[in-house]
Amino acid sequence: MTRERLFLFDTTLRDGQQTSGVTFSIEDKIRIARALDALGVDYVEGGWPGANPTDSDFFQRAPGLSRATFTAFGMTKRVGRSAENDEVLAGVTNAATPAVCLVGKTHDYQVETALGVTLEENRDAIRDSVRHLGRLSREPLFDAEHFFDGYKANPDYALSCLEAAMEGGARWVVLCDTNGGTLPAEIGEIVSQVVKRIPGANLGIHTHDDTGMAVAGSLAAVDAGARQIQGTLNGLGERCGNANLTSLIPTLLLKKPYADAYEVGVKREDLPKLTRVSRMLDDILNRTPNRHAPYVGEAAFTHKAGLHASAILKDPSTYEHVPPEVVGNERVVPMSNQAGQSNLRQRLLEMGLQVEKGDPRLGRILEEVKAREDAGYAYDGAQASFELLARRELGLLPRFFDVERYRVMVEKRINARGDAITVSEAVVVCVVDGERIMSVSESRDLATDDDRGPVNALSRALAKDLGRYQGFIEDLRLVDFKVRITSGGTEAVTRVHIDSTDGQGRRWSTVGVSPNIVDASFQALLDAIQWKLIRDGAKGQGAGAAA
Repeated sequence: MTRERLFLFDTTLRDGQQTSGVTFSIEDKIRIARALDALGVDYVEGGWPGANPTDSDFFQRAPGLSRATFTAFGMTKRVGRSAENDEVLAGVTNAATPAVCLVGKTHDYQVETALGVTLEENRDAIRDSVRHLGRLSREPLFDAEHFFDGYKANPDYALSCLEAAMEGGARWVVLCDTNGGTLPAEIGEIVSQVVKRIPGANLGIHTHDDTGMAVAGSLAAVDAGARQIQGTLNGLGERCGNANLTSLIPTLLLKKPYADAYEVGVKREDLPKLTRVSRMLDDILNRTPNRHAPYVGEAAFTHKAGLHASAILKDPSTYEHVPPEVVGNERVVPMSNQAGQSNLRQRLLEMGLQVEKGDPRLGRILEEVKAREDAGYAYDGAQASFELLARRELGLLPRFFDVERYRVMVEKRINARGDAITVSEAVVVCVVDGERIMSVSESRDLATDDDRGPVNALSRALAKDLGRYQGFIEDLRLVDFKVRITSGGTEAVTRVHIDSTDGQGRRWSTVGVSPNIVDASFQALLDAIQWKLIRDGAKGQGAGAAA
């Protein structure tokens, strides 16, 4: 059976950049564009040339895409000027991208109130602007802004705007749910009516997530005949975000009826890149990834209950709708005080540690986990710390170095500019291969003179010199730090979770518990380093040296 082609249009670098708190550098944009290109997205919209210096410079340093069509965004010409003499439109076309997407209003109220022009003048501006792109040998796309609200208010006028774009030579007309309030069933019904006037092969859909249904709305449009889907990585976008391509792409590739009826630019063999690309974006934005994101979230394939884990051991499909590896994710069976031996054996197996059913060491590990969680630890969100605990009980934990002592000082002082600043300083004394090594570090940003806190100072000091292990930790980076008080009063216990990453794209979590927040943090830091040394094959001493 011949499958129909669907086209994916990514607007992370333009619409996604409108997310509150999100700003991309030129280097960020180049990195994201190339990742999208390698994934197999059909169009990468880079931004609005001329709207700001970053976007203008980005188009001058075009990322050199090999598969995707690089696209500029702008608006139709202004009424009273020709397309050839509109300097705003010229700024967009001068970017010399193969495709240009122009936005124009299709809601009569918006035309007359926001633009202050007649309905006919707006229609002419759409037609003339799109035709101008064709004369310049650019692929023209038209974004029909406020289309669904416009259709509900005045369907004849909204459709006439689409027809004007097609008369001008538009390759695509994209129906935009700009305010994000149209529900999926309504989107499907309206798109089916539009298809009667304009072929579905020329229709795109652009939804916003203000009702939490942008992905569902996009699929409803496809069901009704739309053949281009616009969205963003991780659902970035203004207000509540855009349709999430990170959810849409695997759904189109893996779920019926879409997988049987359509093909997209992203191939099955490229789909395992998806989780890495999603987390790369979060890393660029210095955001903690959404653990519960569909397909790519850390918890998407996590099985905590003993009943679930027991069934997963027999057949993963009992509690998984797709195998995690097809999207580049992994299965996690966390340890907690609810855990049974099925969970434990499965988790150990994923670490490469095979322990036979009934082995008495399993019971000892479970008892240790339960005792520690009773004391405030939480291992379902700290898999690396759990692995170290299990290896210790199994006699498979190498001994890399010992911490003889550490000290942290926080000082308030006046800097050279006369400003009162806080400076944290840490001293860590380690013993590596019998050699005593002392490291001292401040937690101060030299560019801003800002203090990054005592935990950062400890991290810097600990990672400053570990003798022969130094090369293993050069690429280690702390990306998230969470603190929780697990009991109140004067006997309060602090639990610290730390997330770490390295140059190999791995992300792992560790936990520390103590009445002293610095001590709890130091425990988690030590676990983070020790786990990385094990994973990278560093040679230690003791029973687990060859593990």
